[in-house]
Amino acid sequence: MDKTNATVISNFIFLGFTHYPKVEITIFMLCLLMYLITLLGNSILILVSVLDSHLHTPMYFFFSNLSCLDIWYTSSALTPMLANFISGRNTISFSGCAAQMYFSLAMGSTECVLLSVMAYDRYVAICNPLRYPIIMNKKICVRIAAGSWVTGSFTALVETVSVLQLSLCGSGVINHFTCEILALLKLACVDTSKVQLIMLVISVLLLPMPMLLICISYAFILSSILRISSLDGRSKAFSTCAAHLSVVVLFYGTALSMYLKPSNIDSQEIDKFIALVYAGITPMLNPIIYSLRNREVKVAVKKLLVKNSLCPA
Repeated sequence: MDKTNATVISNFIFLGFTHYPKVEITIFMLCLLMYLITLLGNSILILVSVLDSHLHTPMYFFFSNLSCLDIWYTSSALTPMLANFISGRNTISFSGCAAQMYFSLAMGSTECVLLSVMAYDRYVAICNPLRYPIIMNKKICVRIAAGSWVTGSFTALVETVSVLQLSLCGSGVINHFTCEILALLKLACVDTSKVQLIMLVISVLLLPMPMLLICISYAFILSSILRISSLDGRSKAFSTCAAHLSVVVLFYGTALSMYLKPSNIDSQEIDKFIALVYAGITPMLNPIIYSLRNREVKVAVKKLLVKNSLCPA
């Protein structure tokens, strides 16, 4: 398109799931349920990690960071959609769209880095248990977590600014339920190859590279676990790693299908449902996966419930 066709857009309109009027109310109820479960599950995981002294370890410190990310990400992606459905308005301001896109990208990018950090933490804990307290001390953990947040925030800023500087055409109708960067890119009037190149470089840095580090970490972990003579020790190591791997597969599977698919494939409707999994189901399942497969978390939750039940009203 020619740049002269560009218009100044002050508000965007979400199409959302209006193409499916018969199931729109069902999608709303499911999203509301997922959001409430995400808030409850991740808040409980953060709470027990803070209150239970037995969980003051690097692994649960990173779990808490992951739970914070999930709450922020789901809130940025789903709450505007839920609010719009209740109010009957499917619009968002330009600045609101920019903020929503930035926070969604920042939280998703940070999680990419954090999951690889968590894999490294498990590698050190299992492969170098005697040096683990020294290597993963409190100061190092805080620096690594902060580095993950800064990396995710910076890459999100680069992508958001790159897209919002483009000239946009039409009436500002976004065929999505959120200000998803790929959906917004379709409104551009100018050549987007430069922006797509920036997104590709960042996607490669945040998706395949962390996945490679995770695979390498777990190759060493698996080798070490198989050498453990104790059946209980081997079972505990497998249980902890299985929870993390489940989250990794769920998160990276949906992310790769969205951001690294061939450019000739245009499946906007499928992308919306994938984004729903990415924004709702994955953050909801994370605390469930970690708590169901982790005895320490289940014990901590029971202790917290018993303590609260014994406290006088």
